[in-house]
Formats: sequence, C-alpha cells, structure tokens
Amino acid sequence: MTATHARPRARAGGSSAVRNATARDVAARDVAARDVQGLRGARDVQGFRDARGARGLRGVGDALLLMLLPVPLLAATLPAAFAGGGTRRWFGGRGESQRAEAQAAKDAAAAAFYELDTAQRDLRISIETITAVDSSPAARKAVDDFAALGRRIDEASHTYITAVDAHDLDRDDLEPAVAVQARTELTKSKDELVRVKGELDRFAQGLGPLLGNAETQLARLAPAVERARQALLGASNALDAVRASGLRADDLAARLAALAPELTKLNQGAGRHGVPETLQRADRVLRDAEAVRAQAAQLPERAAEIDHRLVSLRTRAQSLTTRADSVEPVLSELRRRFSAACWQDLQPVPEQAATNVRQAEEKLKEAARARDEQRWADATSRLSTVRALLNATDEAVSAAGDRLHRLNDVAKDPQQEIQRTRFTLRDAQRLAMAGRNTPDPRHARPLDDGVARLERAIAGLEGRHPDYWHFLTETEAVRQTAARVVSEIREERGTGG
Repeated sequence: MTATHARPRARAGGSSAVRNATARDVAARDVAARDVQGLRGARDVQGFRDARGARGLRGVGDALLLMLLPVPLLAATLPAAFAGGGTRRWFGGRGESQRAEAQAAKDAAAAAFYELDTAQRDLRISIETITAVDSSPAARKAVDDFAALGRRIDEASHTYITAVDAHDLDRDDLEPAVAVQARTELTKSKDELVRVKGELDRFAQGLGPLLGNAETQLARLAPAVERARQALLGASNALDAVRASGLRADDLAARLAALAPELTKLNQGAGRHGVPETLQRADRVLRDAEAVRAQAAQLPERAAEIDHRLVSLRTRAQSLTTRADSVEPVLSELRRRFSAACWQDLQPVPEQAATNVRQAEEKLKEAARARDEQRWADATSRLSTVRALLNATDEAVSAAGDRLHRLNDVAKDPQQEIQRTRFTLRDAQRLAMAGRNTPDPRHARPLDDGVARLERAIAGLEGRHPDYWHFLTETEAVRQTAARVVSEIREERGTGG
C-alpha cells in the first residue's frame, strides 16, 4: 500500500487524540485570527498610527498562529510559507515592492494629515483669541477666511480618509495593481493636504498684527483688573481712616458704593463681558477709586484749611468794619477841599462797605454751619463768596484814601504829573520816528491827540476851583495811549511788519 493510499485512511481512522488535536488547532487559529483582526481594527483609520507598527503586529499575529499549531502541523506549515503554497511571499517580489511603496505613501499622507490637523487646531486658538478681543471689520474677515479654509481642510481630509478606507494594505492577497492604485490615491491625497497646509500657513502669517494686538490686550487684562481691585481696596482703607478721625465723608462713601456693581462685573470676567469692555471698566474703576482715595486722604487737610479760612476771613471782616468807619472822615475832607467832581463817585462807599461786611458775616455763619455738617463743597463755596465781598469792600475803602492822597499831591505840585506824562509822550514819538523820515500816521495821530489832550488838561487847572481829579484821569489816559502805540510799534518791528 502506498503512502498516498494510506493518508486518507489514516485521516479517516485516526484516533480521538488526533481529532482532539485537530480541533485545538482550529480553535487556536480562530483565536489568533481574531487577535490579528482586533489589532487591525484598533489601528486609527485616519492614519495617526505608524503603518510599520501595524505590519509588526501582523507579524506577531502570524507568529502566534504558528506557535499554537501542533508540532507536526507546524512542521508542515513552515515549508509552505517559504515555498509560496497559496500565500504571499515573505521576501522580495514585485508584489511586495508595490505594497511597500503604497505603505510609504500611506505613511506620508498620515504625516501630512497630522501636521494639517495640528496647524488647524493651533490656528483656531489664535482666531478665538482675536475674536475675544477684536470686533473690527478686519477681525471679522479673518474669521470668515478661517471658516472657508476649514471647509477646504474638511474636503482634503475626507479625500484622505476615503483613500485609507478604500485599500487594506495588510491583506495577504493584495494584488500589485491594487497596491499601485492605493499608492496613487494616497499620494494625491497627501499632496492636497500639503497644499492646504501651505494655504493655512500663509493665512496664519497674515494674522500677525491682529494676533499681536489681541495678545497685548489679553496680557493687559489681568494686571488691569488687579490694579482696579487694589485701587478699590485702597480707597476703602482711606475712607475707614478718615471716619476713624471723626469725619463722616458721606459723599465719598456714596461714590465708593457706586463702584460696587463695576467690581462685580470685573469679577465675572472678560468671558462674559468681553476683553475691551473689561479693560475699559478696569481703567474707569481705577480712576474713580484713585480719586476717592486721594480726596479721602486730603479730607483732614481740607477740613483744617476751611477752619483756618473761617478764622482768617472773620478777622478780615472785623478789620474792614473798622476801616469802613474811616471813609466818612476822608469824604468830609474831600468835600471841604476839592470840587464835587473829585469826590461824588465816592459818596456810596461807606454804605456799600457796611452792606458788604454784613453780607460777608452772614456767609461766614453759613460756611461755619456747612463745616460743622461736613458739607465741604458748600463751605468752600460760601467762603469764596465772603472773600469776593471783602475784596470789593477793601478796594472801595482803599480808593477813598488813595483819592485824597493823589489829590493832595497834584494840588501841591501838578508839574510832577505833567512832566511824567510829557516824558512818556516824547519816548513814544522818538520810537515812532526811529529809522523813518516821517512817522506812520497810525502812530503819529494818537500821539498828537495825546499832546493836545495833555495841554487841555493843564489848561483846566487854571481857575479858583480846578478839577484835579479830571486832570489826573486825563494824564493817566494819555500815558495809556502812548504805551499802546509803543507796544504796537515794537510788535510790528519784531514781526518784520
């Protein structure tokens, strides 16, 4: 009997041990096949995992299958694996070369896909940074352009994933033509991914100014908010210190309380209210809180100043009351020695002085009450009114005494006033003639009028009761005219006119 005839009988009449071994072999192959299939299915469809690692797993699966076979079957299988009995060859061959090239194309496409995905994620963060800060037309255009790029990225990614899913390069029975087609499609998808990646990079470069401005504002955000909080704390502490000294500072407390809602919005953050609005709010809170703190720190000094002004103005009012009493004797002497034109305008001075002093004393009382009630603005306003009343009274009272003094001087020797006025006129005339044969009529006419006016004033001194006050006002007016002409000449020559 030949071995050929014996084999079927051996298989048909084999012992139960052989049948059990065969069943174990089949089960082991099923388990190994499932393990390999699971490893294949676990591979990332989008190509993020290295393809060479997948082939390594395939090799591990094949080795595991061989190790689980019984020794006789293993011995029978190994020659077939190397002899190519119905399976692909392990080494060399055109088919294996095409498979390797397709796998390399797949790896390159996976790398391009990963780089594009990473760049898109990074750029999305930049776009979100810009939109959080900037709402300008340029920023809105950048968002629209990024959305358009996203659609092109989705198309290129879809092409890549479709190419990966369409070809299983790990199949044992992969045909060379299929491998070539897979390589072509994967290479094409890789090129498209690289092209879109280039567009994305150029777009990212164009975002430089917008992104720089956004990052600058974001960098300012936290310090600005913290400064505003510290300013509010400083204002609160300053207000507490003022109150501890016995000053209420109700108006400052109200202004500080009005900032509480702003602090709440700052604490809610820029995510709710926007970065630009939060920065503006922080600056506003900082400015207002600093103003409250500064005024609170100055409040004790301000109270002391108001107290000092109350005492000083009250003393001045009392002094003016005494001085106003001396106006009547001055007027009496003016009436006795000079013509009515020299003193008639001073007649209301005593009564007006007394009225002003009374009003000033009433305002001082109001200022004192405002100070006691710590109404600082009202107290300051009343004190300003008192000062204006006392200044007017002081000028009126002083004018009466000054009038008597000047009239006495001119009555005693009018030549001093005359010579003073003539000197001023001659000085102006010399300047008008400097560098000219004839003076400019604009300058000569008022000076000539001034000479004639002085002569008339001198002539008015003749007679029994000369109007000395008219003489003094005329000479003063002539000197003012000459001074105005001198100023005009110097201004014109200084500017080259």
